[in-house]
Amino acid sequence: MNQRNYQKELETCIEKLQEENRVPRLFLHSCCAPCSSYVLEYLSRYFEITVFYYNPNISPREEYEKRVEEMRRLIREMKFDHPVSFLEGEYRPEVFFEMAKGLEDLPEGQERCFRCYRLRLEETARLAKEYGFSWFTTTLSISPLKNASMLNQIGEELGEIYHISHLPSDFKKKNGYKRSTELSKEYGLYRQNYCGCVFSRREAALRERKKLAN
Repeated sequence: MNQRNYQKELETCIEKLQEENRVPRLFLHSCCAPCSSYVLEYLSRYFEITVFYYNPNISPREEYEKRVEEMRRLIREMKFDHPVSFLEGEYRPEVFFEMAKGLEDLPEGQERCFRCYRLRLEETARLAKEYGFSWFTTTLSISPLKNASMLNQIGEELGEIYHISHLPSDFKKKNGYKRSTELSKEYGLYRQNYCGCVFSRREAALRERKKLAN
């Protein structure tokens, strides 16, 4: 079975939109400002975007609030070809912990993470449909640590459930991740050293201890 090229599929979608001379509305789930920087630079050329910040996985609350403010600041300071607005989702970490029950000891990048993708993407798809957007997607695929195939599979399933178009993506391609690090430096963005949840924070702390031990 051939591996799908989600970046190529994204480019094909954009080409069709340009041929139709349309600027559709995109509901973009954001995980953090650094990851969103390149995605916004890229997609704001073709879409009118609402950044949806929905991340009940992030702990503690102070970390969550710090990341929210960085996202707001980035939108204020960046220049875009088409309008970019911001919507903060409800912060209810208990929803994440309920989802993660029984999966607490799994390493990062396995089933707990996949369920977390779905938790955040489902709320994105639901609201995108409710608010009348044309498309939805997430910035998550820019991270080398995130499974782009799984993210797109979940997005497509939710698109069918909620009857809204999912925009395929693998934003790390074409030096997307590299560009996000450049933009993060340019705007002085806070770059966290863990995904956001208490489990990834624990793994990050273990990695740091091993590094110091060596």
